[in-house]
Amino acid sequence: MLTLAEKIAHARNPGEGAQALSPLPYRNIGELLTAQAKARPDQEFLIFYTDHDERSSWTYREFSKLVWKTIKILQSFGITRGDRVATVSHNHAETVVHYFAAWTLGAVVVPINLGESDERVEYILGNSETKLAFVRAPYLARLAHLREKLPHFKTIVQTGDALQASYPHYANLLDKFSGDASSLPQVGLEDEVLIVYTSGTTGNPKGVVLVQQNLLRDAQGISSWHALTAGQIMMCVLPLHHVNGTIVTLMTPMFYGGSVVLNQKFSTHHFFERLLSEQVQVVSVVPTLLQFLLHEQSLEGKQLTLPQFRHIICGAGPLTVELASAFEDRFGLRIVHGYGLSETTCYSCFLPIKLTGSEHRRWMREYGFPSIGVPIPQNDMEIHDDRGQSLAPEQKGEIVIRGVNVMKHYFAAPEINEKTFEFGWFRSGDEGFYKIDERGRKFFFITGRLKELIIRGGVNISPFEIDEILARIPGIDKAMAVGFENDWYGEEVGAYVCLKAGAMVGEQQIIEFCLAELPMSKCPKVVVFGHEFPVTSTGKYQRNRCKHLFAEYKSIQFPKKNS
Repeated sequence: MLTLAEKIAHARNPGEGAQALSPLPYRNIGELLTAQAKARPDQEFLIFYTDHDERSSWTYREFSKLVWKTIKILQSFGITRGDRVATVSHNHAETVVHYFAAWTLGAVVVPINLGESDERVEYILGNSETKLAFVRAPYLARLAHLREKLPHFKTIVQTGDALQASYPHYANLLDKFSGDASSLPQVGLEDEVLIVYTSGTTGNPKGVVLVQQNLLRDAQGISSWHALTAGQIMMCVLPLHHVNGTIVTLMTPMFYGGSVVLNQKFSTHHFFERLLSEQVQVVSVVPTLLQFLLHEQSLEGKQLTLPQFRHIICGAGPLTVELASAFEDRFGLRIVHGYGLSETTCYSCFLPIKLTGSEHRRWMREYGFPSIGVPIPQNDMEIHDDRGQSLAPEQKGEIVIRGVNVMKHYFAAPEINEKTFEFGWFRSGDEGFYKIDERGRKFFFITGRLKELIIRGGVNISPFEIDEILARIPGIDKAMAVGFENDWYGEEVGAYVCLKAGAMVGEQQIIEFCLAELPMSKCPKVVVFGHEFPVTSTGKYQRNRCKHLFAEYKSIQFPKKNS
């Protein structure tokens, strides 16, 4: 019987598919940054657009100097290798600097999703043992009181324009330090760099611990797969608190010596305009954004001319054949579909980029689900049954992954780790199958989930958190959150409710109660009432048996009222 440590070690070792891996040219992220700043000092690394269409940019030399100034700021507050540093911000160029400064120092970034409730933000800061947080001015009030409540969290450094005298300000601190490199303790490939909190099948989020090698190896894999080379440009429209934004469009351009166009927010109006003006080659999106682009009225009847653009990377949420086909046919742009999780750093597989047009169409459209592609060399993938046995082609089972991009573990969660690495592979909790092409390559498909997560717009939502709120509503006997298929967000949140005898509780009352307790993104948009409550023999909710009750709401885009 293997110990948990042995199971995790097996899941994180290169498998057969990883034997052809090129050596890593860097011992840590700081060494990567130093090498790129030396090789291409005057090339733009970071281009940032605000919501007001204001453009700023930093060369590799300028960016490196900001990173070293920020390292000295962190050191002045006692932050050193292994300490946790949180970022509380919308997408901003300063946040990119904070990431690379922490990683170069050997500190660990804890990105905070601003869509989380105050209670969950407090849990994340406390559970991760965060010591310092960079907080943009609009969000200071959410964190200020936590310095008295949490034993490790003592320092807030404010960023942005609204100055409050009670906090040190990042811009002022930058002026106190030089941008010259200085000696640091040696940071190794197994040093932790990120703790990303993701909703799971328990109430509290789980902390995914990633190390230097995870980020470098996945960036290596993404760069190579998409044939990205020095000087080429990617665009980021996804939130930086998510691994997709961080790994695909920050770490990857740094790895291959490219540039990144960072947007404060995704904008249908500016999306194609910036692809053209910035001569972007590749952009990463989630399926929800494809849907919004398809429905952008200003694009009606317009033909795109993007001579430098190559393809769109798409993953992190359910992509349907219908949506993918409509987008590719309308805009004439190829979607390179892929799959991965925070627990595997980011992407684990993609469709090959050199497929012919007919081959691409076949894998995207002819098997009921768009294929998520072939494993990148950094990891192996298989389909397992519930006993950890490998299944044959076209047999449905659990997608499992093994390789150098698999996380170190879930932070302080031994029981969850035991189940997750039960058979010496990372168990994704996602259901899928694979087919083999004429060259012997395994093309994987995802068909659903074995674990009870709702993935709305690429963000994981635990239904249990919503169940707890529903259970507190007077007049409700039993209720459960149900993720239902939705053209706009991949999945939306619904509620299936059984009322107590004689209770007079309406849909709007239930939605308003939830809105008072939860962010809009997690609130049920639709309530379906019933009399029978489907559970297993052990009392587990059978949410999938209720999904069909929400079918009529598939094409509806629910308004963001009361958000």
